[in-house]
Amino acid sequence: MVDVQAITQLHRICVERWHRRDIDNPYEGFLRLVCEQHERNYRLWHEEDIARSKDVADKDIAQVKRNIDRLNQQRNDLIERLDDALIAELAMTEVVPVAGARLNTETPGSVIDRLSILALRLYHMQEQADRSDADPQHCEKAKARLVVLREQHSDLSNALTELLADLFSGRKRLKVYRQFKMYNDPTMNPYLYAAKKPAA
Repeated sequence: MVDVQAITQLHRICVERWHRRDIDNPYEGFLRLVCEQHERNYRLWHEEDIARSKDVADKDIAQVKRNIDRLNQQRNDLIERLDDALIAELAMTEVVPVAGARLNTETPGSVIDRLSILALRLYHMQEQADRSDADPQHCEKAKARLVVLREQHSDLSNALTELLADLFSGRKRLKVYRQFKMYNDPTMNPYLYAAKKPAA
């Protein structure tokens, strides 16, 4: 079965390492896919920071927005690929859901995505707590938020462990709900396909 501790450790280690050196992916198998998905969240986080800067020119913000759209599309595609990989693993291990096995409201891929974002939030909140150029109240506020974030991370990790146990025992069943994002599809986004029509 998938090791949730290995996933959360990957998230934490990669965030720390990628802030010191180039982005890499030394993992194999399912964890390689987890790392690939985590990378999109890492890149998205920093593009979102740029998008909110008052020092960036409007023409540059347009490119940042396009980067965010592209990365968000990839992020969502990779969430679905994580769930596809788990469905393949369930089939390979011949797990058959019991009669009446229920679906979960959230897939493991979605939970892994949320844990990835929490790892980023924890890293950057710790940065704020450790700032030497900020006033004590700022650092204390960040430390208080870290307590909440760590509890949320623990709760979500435990929930994923329980969900995976239910799936691999057949107590629950897994389906991938395709998001079919339309905004990046030139055949589905009215603004994009209307722009291609010749003027009357």
